Amino acid sequence: MVKRKCQSSTLKENNGCTVPVFHNFTDEEVKDVRASLVTWYEKNKRDLPWRRNATKSDLNERAYAVWVSEIMLQQTQVATVIDYYNKWMKKWPTLQHLAGATLEEVNEMWSGLGYYSRGRRLLEGAKKVVEEFDGEMPKDADGLLKHLPGVGRYTAGAIASIAYNQATGLVDGNVIRVLCRLRMIGAESNNQVVTDTLWSLVNSVVDPDKPGDFNQGLMELGATVCTPKSPECSACPLKNNCRAFQQVEKDQLEAADKLVTRKVETEIADIECLTTGCHLCLPATEVYDSSIGVMNYPRKGKKKAAREESTLVCITCKHTNTEDEYLITQRPEKGLLAGLWEFPSLQCNNTQAGETEASCDSILQENGVIVNGQQTFKDCGEVVHIFSHIHQTYMVKCLTVNESNITLEDKSKCKWVTRQQFMEAAISTAMKKVFKAYEGAVNENKKKSSVTKLKGKEDKNQKSIQAFFKPKVS
Repeated sequence: MVKRKCQSSTLKENNGCTVPVFHNFTDEEVKDVRASLVTWYEKNKRDLPWRRNATKSDLNERAYAVWVSEIMLQQTQVATVIDYYNKWMKKWPTLQHLAGATLEEVNEMWSGLGYYSRGRRLLEGAKKVVEEFDGEMPKDADGLLKHLPGVGRYTAGAIASIAYNQATGLVDGNVIRVLCRLRMIGAESNNQVVTDTLWSLVNSVVDPDKPGDFNQGLMELGATVCTPKSPECSACPLKNNCRAFQQVEKDQLEAADKLVTRKVETEIADIECLTTGCHLCLPATEVYDSSIGVMNYPRKGKKKAAREESTLVCITCKHTNTEDEYLITQRPEKGLLAGLWEFPSLQCNNTQAGETEASCDSILQENGVIVNGQQTFKDCGEVVHIFSHIHQTYMVKCLTVNESNITLEDKSKCKWVTRQQFMEAAISTAMKKVFKAYEGAVNENKKKSSVTKLKGKEDKNQKSIQAFFKPKVS
């Protein structure tokens, strides 16, 4: 028989949030987690450019450097951000430099990074700090959250703790995963009760002496050790305080206990919350899978299915005496991909997509483009691009004309760019994929034309195969 030690079912008030003792940290655990995590972080942290900038002596420069990095890192991997961050800081090393930039310049710098509203809000925030606060950033999390556009609770906590050494926690995807495993929280992580609990937990456990290192340590641990699919529990500095890991050890001990006969019964601590109707535990409808261990946590709610959209894209290529030019237009200042440049386009349904040539003419007319004389129309296939909430299918068509056969009306907001200018402009990743499909279709057409021409050429001195079998005339 296996003896078990049961957990208390009492509740504990924690930063204004009532948390069952099982899912909370004891005072002893808080001390151990702080010491272990900060020590581990100091030894194992990655050398990243924003971490170097966060050590600057000037508070504003420090906060600005952290702010830029945290905004860029939202929904974007570290490896992708590094190059963008270095280029950004070289061009706009301070708030004052950024405040003097235009939205066009910011969009060009942000091109390819995605979620373009982030760059726009950084610019708006910099201008606001310079114009309204005399260049001085708010000096605590509450002020940052209140006054800076695009700064949410997480970003405010990151800037305040890393740049200002304020003892405030933060919760992002990595922190959610680490905390849910540490405290065995199995309810859906996007549930409001779970969200409130996680903020309460992290604010109670953050190291008051080194809040920046502690918060970065939590995120670093989630990114490099406590990963979604391949966690390295043996290398985790917090495994002794991790309830999910304790559950794995318990399962292993019970499995071993069944295989052997022992004179002395093994005493195994029960890893179980006894709070009736606990909103943080794994729901009764969900089954704990012992084969995946700590990866049972966290549990994510089902994502809302992305809506399907189709867009007709008309790439207009103008032949000139020097090099080909392409027509682009600017998107509205609000909404998806605000202010970015793109090829003239039209959101449409399948019925409209069938009349593509006529639709391309309409698109160009609406953009103040007049086409006269000879033109070549071509279908370049489809391109699929997934936005966070939209499954977008671009139907790519191209219209090729000579310079003398196309003009722009005075009211037109379009402009002509060369290939190089297009690639350097504030263009979304989706439009770059569209242009790549266009170039692929054009090159394929050129190859076919070359093969046809070669087949058409006939060497007069080359004998046909039949000539070798004709009887000799004596």
